[in-house]
Amino acid sequence: MSDTTDNRPEGNDNSRPTDPQNTGAQTPGAQNAGIPPMPTRSPAAAAAAWPPPAPNTAASQHGANTGAPQHGGYASAPSGATSPTGQAFGPGATATHPTMALPHDGAPAAPRKRSAAPRVAALLVAAALVGGAAGLGGTYAGLNLWGGSSTTAAAGPSAITVNNPDDVNNTSAVAAKVVPSVVTISATGGSSGGTGSGVVLSSDGYVLTNTHVVTLDGQTGNATISVTTSDGKVYKATVVGTDPTYDLAVIKLENASGLTPIEWADSSKLNVGDNTIAVGAPLDLPNTVTTGIVSALNRSIQVASSAAPSDGSDSQQDQGQGEGESPFRFDFGQGQQQQSASQTIKIAVIQTDAAINPGNSGGALVDSDGKLIGINVAIASAGGSSSGGQSGNIGVGFSIPSDIAKRISTEIIDNGSATHGLLGASVQDAASIQGATTTGAYVAEAQSGGAAASAGLAKGDVITKFNGVPITNSIDLTAQVRALAAGSKAEVTYNRNGQEKTVEVTLGSMPTS
Repeated sequence: MSDTTDNRPEGNDNSRPTDPQNTGAQTPGAQNAGIPPMPTRSPAAAAAAWPPPAPNTAASQHGANTGAPQHGGYASAPSGATSPTGQAFGPGATATHPTMALPHDGAPAAPRKRSAAPRVAALLVAAALVGGAAGLGGTYAGLNLWGGSSTTAAAGPSAITVNNPDDVNNTSAVAAKVVPSVVTISATGGSSGGTGSGVVLSSDGYVLTNTHVVTLDGQTGNATISVTTSDGKVYKATVVGTDPTYDLAVIKLENASGLTPIEWADSSKLNVGDNTIAVGAPLDLPNTVTTGIVSALNRSIQVASSAAPSDGSDSQQDQGQGEGESPFRFDFGQGQQQQSASQTIKIAVIQTDAAINPGNSGGALVDSDGKLIGINVAIASAGGSSSGGQSGNIGVGFSIPSDIAKRISTEIIDNGSATHGLLGASVQDAASIQGATTTGAYVAEAQSGGAAASAGLAKGDVITKFNGVPITNSIDLTAQVRALAAGSKAEVTYNRNGQEKTVEVTLGSMPTS
């Protein structure tokens, strides 16, 4: 705020200029109202000239409680400010965290605008406290969202910008909480390179992302990896382990501390229609937030992957559709798939219409409480071609459910790799069988000694449910089996000669290569 006049609040406006000796005489030039007055003092002096609030007011108590400058809550720019308020969240918070001011007994509370639900306030408080500096961008968030009068410019790229802290919605609150837990990943190998996103798992730098991000879809096993956090810090990173079967990987940032881990949600409790928020770096644009809903659950997709391992003994018989014709593909940050993949992976996913574009891979899909429900992995292409070009968001994106991602990432951190179940059967779409009366996974062969045969499954059986999840085709079954760890028990419902039966299966272990 420039100090061209006395700039005092209402009730303190001594607008008539007087002489320097305070005699009350009008100074020369005061009669010429058309000439703007010249600056008489610095912004710092102007701020100091503001009168303090009346004793025992809510504003003064707030300043006393938070340690903020005692400006009585006036909406003024900070002393010496060179940029407007409402800038991006920036440097880390101090040891003292902002708190909501409560009026003392007998002191009337100042009226406040009620524009956000209680949960929004709770999310904002949690964001400021979780991880200290990283939660809500530290000093700026604490002072502006809770009525202070100073701001701090962000160092490095902008994170979350709030121009009107008095009118934030739930998405703003969730974004402020989640963005510090999402990083941008750059991987290079030889002449190739790409970008993606990742989710912070621990304060010391474990990050979950996709295998195709850190291996450039299988082109390299020793890519050079650089990670940038939401506040602009850059770290080198190494690969802890990859899981090509479900396209997940864990990397470890070097010399990292004080990061903000994501909070896990239970993806099994999701409903179609639940709100979703995707956070990542599409097209190398970090800290990008998009919103949508859960479009479908228990969806399974087949994605071409050059890093895909052998499918073991579980296989799907050729049904006349080339694997390259799948409309689903990884959302590469470099904008296109660099080579033709001959193998595919089958994964269970959450479908969402939150905008997911190249570079969102490995980023977070969260619920309306800011908890992780999925790891963004792939998008659908309207063209359905994998020959190079790749479309952007068309409202059909996919995320690996958090329950699966949590299990696999924990195994990678503990053991360097993850295990997957094996049914020991060759299957195909039941609807493709002549005379079919139901959808499901048709058992073409149950291998001797395998999990399926040991449980009594045989050729001709049609599997319709796996652990209660409907199975409509062979991809559904393979994806659900692979989602479980080796040795897991599962309940399989199948149809044999028109009769429905249920059996418990103890899964084998899928080969790692």
